[in-house]
Amino acid sequence: MHLKSKLLFSIVFVGAQLFGQSPGNSTTNLPASGQKIDPANTLWFDEPAAIWEEALPVGNGRLGAMVYGKYGEEKIQFNEETYWTGGPYSTVVKGGYKELPKIQKYIFEGKPIEAHKLFGRALMGYPVEQQKYQSMANLHLFFGQDSVTNYSRSLDLKTGIATVKYKANGINYTREIIASAVDQTIAVRISADKAGSISLDAELRGVRNNSHSNYATDYFRMDGLGNNQLKLTGKSADYLGVDGQLKYEARIKALPEGGSMTLKGSRLKIENANAVTLYFVAATNFINYKDVSADEHARVEKMMADLEGSSFTNIKQSAVEDHKEYYDRVSLTLPTTDNSYLTTDERMSKIQTDPDPQLATLCYNFGRYLLIASSRPGTQPANLQGIWNNDMNPAWDSKYTTNINTEMNYWPVETANLSEFSEPLITMVKELTDQGAEVAKEHYGAGGWVFHQNTDLWRVAAPMDGPTWGTYTVGGAWLTTHLWEHYLFTQDKEYLKEVYPIIKGSVDFFMDFLVEYPGKDWLVTNPSNSPENPPKGKGYEYFYDEVTGMYYFTTIVAGATMDMQILKDLFAYYGEASKILEKDSEYAKAVLAARDRFPPSQVGRDGMLQEWTEDYEQMEDKHRHFSHLYGLYPGNVISPVRTPDFIEPVKKVLEQRGDGGTGFSRGWKMSLWARLNDGDRANSIFKGYLKEQCYASLFAKCGKPLQVDGSFGVTAGITEMLIQSHEGYIELLPALPTEWSDGEFKGVCARGGFELDFSWKNKELTSTKVLSKAGERFRLKTNNKVKVFLDGKPISVKKRPNKIIEFSTVKGKTYTIKEI
Repeated sequence: MHLKSKLLFSIVFVGAQLFGQSPGNSTTNLPASGQKIDPANTLWFDEPAAIWEEALPVGNGRLGAMVYGKYGEEKIQFNEETYWTGGPYSTVVKGGYKELPKIQKYIFEGKPIEAHKLFGRALMGYPVEQQKYQSMANLHLFFGQDSVTNYSRSLDLKTGIATVKYKANGINYTREIIASAVDQTIAVRISADKAGSISLDAELRGVRNNSHSNYATDYFRMDGLGNNQLKLTGKSADYLGVDGQLKYEARIKALPEGGSMTLKGSRLKIENANAVTLYFVAATNFINYKDVSADEHARVEKMMADLEGSSFTNIKQSAVEDHKEYYDRVSLTLPTTDNSYLTTDERMSKIQTDPDPQLATLCYNFGRYLLIASSRPGTQPANLQGIWNNDMNPAWDSKYTTNINTEMNYWPVETANLSEFSEPLITMVKELTDQGAEVAKEHYGAGGWVFHQNTDLWRVAAPMDGPTWGTYTVGGAWLTTHLWEHYLFTQDKEYLKEVYPIIKGSVDFFMDFLVEYPGKDWLVTNPSNSPENPPKGKGYEYFYDEVTGMYYFTTIVAGATMDMQILKDLFAYYGEASKILEKDSEYAKAVLAARDRFPPSQVGRDGMLQEWTEDYEQMEDKHRHFSHLYGLYPGNVISPVRTPDFIEPVKKVLEQRGDGGTGFSRGWKMSLWARLNDGDRANSIFKGYLKEQCYASLFAKCGKPLQVDGSFGVTAGITEMLIQSHEGYIELLPALPTEWSDGEFKGVCARGGFELDFSWKNKELTSTKVLSKAGERFRLKTNNKVKVFLDGKPISVKKRPNKIIEFSTVKGKTYTIKEI
């Protein structure tokens, strides 16, 4: 710790004591610029981003930007959520179901390679890959400043404002960048403390793909417009035989205050201004996954017209108010230390040896921030990179991978009091039933709908990427459990009526698709796989495919453990939905009877929970996925309370896989250990994540590529350490790390329609308040005797077995729980 930082903390601590505040709620100044920071809500750095992954994100759900914060030549990279390659298309294979019985027979006969090959020939459509999310534009601002002092770069999660400050030639410069959902723009404000001192050139550049041979006929054009605008127009690329049908227009409008501005070609030149505001707007012709008939130019014209007469001050104020409406719903405070006031990258390094619990708060809040910035109602759901992508050929196409990643993006959405922000995911599931019903019929000869392990903007639902990955038939079923979770948190029966046909449609498919396992009274999926770990032995080996001329490994099995765990949840949820809505009771009985025939959880000869129905060896014993632990988290099949005999086998899996892995893997492990009530282990994994699989910007890595799933997974993991509600009751501090001895959590949500505020000191609860949003009965597990008060008066509380208390609630009322 630098002496300067120690002195700084001491001043803040003393001031906090004088004013009756705890250090955890205080702010301090950035050492260089004097800008106020809050270590629970501010990322800050003393140098610009060296690479795109270290840039700071802003977003309004539809438009996203990454801010480098450079002072010689600044670069702000822009995305628009619907700019993808291709256009509406389908990969459904007509009549593919005719070969399904043969594939299933091969699997049951222990011939997985033959099954793999036939699945590839008969059930994989073309193109085998899907379409790619694209980068739209880069704004280059040329300032010409070679060296500066007092530099700072920050992102205030509470306001959504990215700020760059520095001094050059004795003048203090400030840049503010904010994404407004209200005004549908990304605004950049450049100011200085001396009049007439801002001079810059601005250029809006398109992005060309030159790295993939399957691209063709993408183009863009850069132009000036009027005397104060830059315009970029273009068309999406054709990809793998799918015509690029998206057209886009993006614009920058510059409004200098004082000085002069000239436009030459595609470059704006501003000289000696007092301040400059730049507005970015963009649109495509996308309407929905089947319709690209919009007029992108008319859309942009309207956006620009709507900005007329607005000031940056007003746009900033409305954007901040809109953002805070959601962000301020929840607050988490953990102990603050000296290190909490260091730059974010320094904090990530120091936490490895010196505690900084408030850094966990910052990561928790960063996940909430990303949801607000990338998944607003009416937008597309957050993809593998949220809405931020600087590459025309991004890792894994930056699409929707549904064997863990897309689901993980939405793990924290309900608990973080952002229930509305699940709407884009729910809408995508509805849209997937379109091609999903065709795939069910043509590929599997089944009713209902099915979806596999990936989709894109165009909502294709057929298997893709080859049989190694494409035989994952429960992607849609897993997404459907999110629809049920939304009901559990909201208790909204009208919503449940709306999504009931979608849940039932998924059940319908599996009621047709499930087959009997030879020699057992089991119903299983076939084909199936356990993402993304191949079995070893008994016919599972690398093999050469003479048709494609390539080597493969196969994952194809019958009844992988993850499949059956997901379906146990789905079928149980459907049974509950049927009962609540009083619909299809006889069918629901048949569904639950089928569920009773699913294979039970099994322990292998190595003492670990089996990943497959058969006790196969693993190809990768350190695999990043924990597919067969879905039932512990995020599922509700295995638990220390209801299935204690399987906890040691689960722990053996976790120990064998280790605490390493990719960003999303570590986020998942945090929640798994939290469900096992081991907060110190979860905290240790969190620190390893920060050290090895997290960029300084707090974006998660997947090896090296940026992915947002790990950032969301960490938010969910921290929540699980502090509150759980999946057992039918609420438990507070179920996996509290030793270092988090004191804290406060306000606004966090639990199943049953409850919002809680609670605090603790020396690892003991000190206060609990509960807002009942739906009027349901409240159940709490507690080791202590308590009294419950409503409007200052005690109410009746019932004691239940296993240290659970229960009381009735009234919708809209707040209850106080006090220990006695």
